[in-house]
Amino acid sequence: MTENPVPSILSTLRTEQATSPALIWYGPDGERVELSGRVLDNWVAKTSNFAIEELDVEPGTTVQLDMPVHWKSLVWALAAWQTGCLLSLSAAAQAGVRVTAAEPQATAPGELVVAVALPALAMAWPGSLPAGAVDYTAEVRSFADVYTGPAAPAGAGDALAAGPGGTAVPFSDLMAPAAGGPQVLLAPAEAGLTKVLGAALDTWSTGGTVILSGDGVEVPARTLAAERVTARLGV
Repeated sequence: MTENPVPSILSTLRTEQATSPALIWYGPDGERVELSGRVLDNWVAKTSNFAIEELDVEPGTTVQLDMPVHWKSLVWALAAWQTGCLLSLSAAAQAGVRVTAAEPQATAPGELVVAVALPALAMAWPGSLPAGAVDYTAEVRSFADVYTGPAAPAGAGDALAAGPGGTAVPFSDLMAPAAGGPQVLLAPAEAGLTKVLGAALDTWSTGGTVILSGDGVEVPARTLAAERVTARLGV
């Protein structure tokens, strides 16, 4: 079974890729967000510290990621794995924490809901939140940009939680085959979050860059050439 590769990936991002692009997002309305390795690691660290200190997650906690393909979805996935949590991409795994960009109402008794506003410049969730829901967008910036929590447990090789009657998905099954060297990967939202997460982990593990496009966003050929894209994730 593959060990959790995320601590090693984050170490590479903040050292060898500190000032070079690690994640570039093309969203609706022409939105473009570029995160260097250091900046991406800082976002993941803040989110990890937020999850531990505000949500009381611990190794083995299941976190449901109820979000579309987006750069903040990748940040949350990396944070969950850095803290030793299992990630769920559906409600079937009965997670105790649900991170959502949609309706922030609890869907199960005792569920802790975390609301995430997607626009890059958003400073808070747009509108009121139900009692008990947590506004990630408003709070995350106050947390340390260096991860201060415990390391993911040794041997924690499962990435995705199992649903009822199913089995957990290890990192070895989630990650795409090794690219053989650094690449600039275009990952369209239409490929689906599971494939995007696996391909992103593989790309970062070899020092590459992920170009992420939102649902329905067609990145022009001239832009792909300017970004020096060398591979595209199939839909």
